[in-house]
Amino acid sequence: MKRLTILYFIWFVPFFLFSQEKSPITFDDMIAMERIADPQVSPDGKSIAFMITTFNKSENTSNSNIFLVSVEGGEIRQLTTVPRGNHSPRWSPDGESIGFISTRDGSPQIYTISVTGGEAKKRSDIATGVRGLLWSPDGSRFAYWTEGYPECETDECNRRRLEEKEQSKIEAMIFDRLLYRHWDSWKHDTRYHLYVLPLDAETPLILTPGDYDTPPVSLGGYWTYDFSPDGNEMVFLRNTDEMVAVSTNNDVFTVPVDGGEMKQITTNPANDFQPAYSPDGKYISYLMMERPGFEADRHQLVLFDRATGEKTNLTADLDYSVREYIWSPDARYIYFNADDKGNMSVFSLSVAEKAIEKILDNGYNTSLRITPDGSKLIFLRQRINMPAEIFSMDTNGRNLRQLTRINGELIAQLEMNPVEHFWFDGADNTRVHGMLLKPPAFDENKMYPMIYLAHGGPQGQWGDQFHYRWNAQMFASRGYVVAMVNRRGSTGYGQNFTDQISGDWGGKAYRDLMKGLDYLIENYDFIDKDNIGAAGASYGGYMINWIATQTDRFKCLVSHAGLFNVFSMYGTTEELWFPEWEFRGTPYENPELYEKWSPLTYAKNITTPTLVVHGYYDFRVDVSEGFQMFTALQRQGVESKMLYFPDEGHWIQKPLNAELWYNTVLDWMDTYLK
Repeated sequence: MKRLTILYFIWFVPFFLFSQEKSPITFDDMIAMERIADPQVSPDGKSIAFMITTFNKSENTSNSNIFLVSVEGGEIRQLTTVPRGNHSPRWSPDGESIGFISTRDGSPQIYTISVTGGEAKKRSDIATGVRGLLWSPDGSRFAYWTEGYPECETDECNRRRLEEKEQSKIEAMIFDRLLYRHWDSWKHDTRYHLYVLPLDAETPLILTPGDYDTPPVSLGGYWTYDFSPDGNEMVFLRNTDEMVAVSTNNDVFTVPVDGGEMKQITTNPANDFQPAYSPDGKYISYLMMERPGFEADRHQLVLFDRATGEKTNLTADLDYSVREYIWSPDARYIYFNADDKGNMSVFSLSVAEKAIEKILDNGYNTSLRITPDGSKLIFLRQRINMPAEIFSMDTNGRNLRQLTRINGELIAQLEMNPVEHFWFDGADNTRVHGMLLKPPAFDENKMYPMIYLAHGGPQGQWGDQFHYRWNAQMFASRGYVVAMVNRRGSTGYGQNFTDQISGDWGGKAYRDLMKGLDYLIENYDFIDKDNIGAAGASYGGYMINWIATQTDRFKCLVSHAGLFNVFSMYGTTEELWFPEWEFRGTPYENPELYEKWSPLTYAKNITTPTLVVHGYYDFRVDVSEGFQMFTALQRQGVESKMLYFPDEGHWIQKPLNAELWYNTVLDWMDTYLK
């Protein structure tokens, strides 16, 4: 009888679950999702520390804490419970404790906590706060970077300067160089510097004094400094050009951990970045670009022999850009990921033979780590219908396993379709890739309006990922087909494909999108060709502004943080190397190209209803670009609306602001497409 009861239970539960009706995702569903990040494998290879961030919509806040899970999966254990931010977990070399950064007392400081739990111990009281925590291999010290004053080489000096600034009644700023602001913060009188702090000491030691930034203020990589295996040296990045606003010339340096002479080991005039020591200490590896002034050049993996100074390019023949990489413990292999036709694929590289093999070619796979025995990769994996979770895989690409299911219960209640891939002939008959997402409760016999999304960059890609700011499932949730085309300039299709947007912003990329639209209408009977809208941000916002001046094929448009007047964008952005590369010089040197590709030039042609979105603290694409687009729309009597955020930058990050963004954007689409 007992056995029969068990069998009945096993049969009944799946029937009950499958009979439950799933629902489309809502903003409340999305904001309730726990966001996992920064997995770190323990020295004994048995556990993974990671961070989970949660959001409280009613309080308009977020909170992060540190958790543990076995490398075999199973029960998850919460290690920190204090409100506010607890992040950047880093294992002690003996594996008995974890160092992390916490804002529990206000500013970000270093804490340690035993892996068995208990109270965390505060290890720092740095006036300017702590970022980018590393624990030295010998366990004797921490490394971090902070933003202080270039003339200050001690924490006390920075503390005095901050107190003076706080007491001053003057808010005016004086600039004497470019760049004076970056992304969403002012950068006119401070520098980033790298410090080390002995484990049981109060006084940190500056390793990179002077009037330069470490890590560099722009570009860089997934990590920008590292301890040597013996703990005696650090490698870091610095840009020593006089005007960093027009320079991508980051170089790799080393310095003793006790301070002293900094040695430059790269002289390439383009970007060298993401340095790391090989586990045997023989090499310093780093990524290299070849063309100065270009942020999206191919990332090539180079080895610097510490004994001979010889440099070896391991990926000279690879037509992908290496993104993240990690050494195997025996220093024989390097594992890396790369944009790959809408995926972030994983590759293995034999150092001796320079042989490269793709070992995982679907999904969006990031935050690569490796177990100490070199047998398994640990990483974050996501798909367009699955938020990031921790996975493991043998280093030969076999035995892919999901270790966490942080949002499993919530995801099981939502109907979110997988992405479908398609290819078509774009401009000049070049093959172009796109992705299609069908709405919940899709019926192939019905007609659906479509939202056409344009990605930013301009170099970048739409990927098979669960993107929180531009979440394709949220667009689909109201009954829309969603299409995303990786037009010319996208990454993951070879460097030549990426290069073809520079100097040609409204050219082949625009024609790719229009040909992609033709393909979709001709090949998918369920798309209502008379009810199609388009939306995009950053360069995607530029493309929406460009579309508005070039065609009336769309019923409505949404332009978020989009360039409108390319001339004024040059004078208000911060990293000038970007427009100078993309438009082949300054506006004073090459005004013809700026005029040719500026939507302002053709603004008299705009007739499509357009929603404009911009944030005050957007220093990359200044808010004046949004105001100018909105003015042009209103002046010509085009139906338009502007959503302005006085407390956001290039991205909309606060929960209540994000909710307003999604509601406003989707309501705008509903108004014209339904």
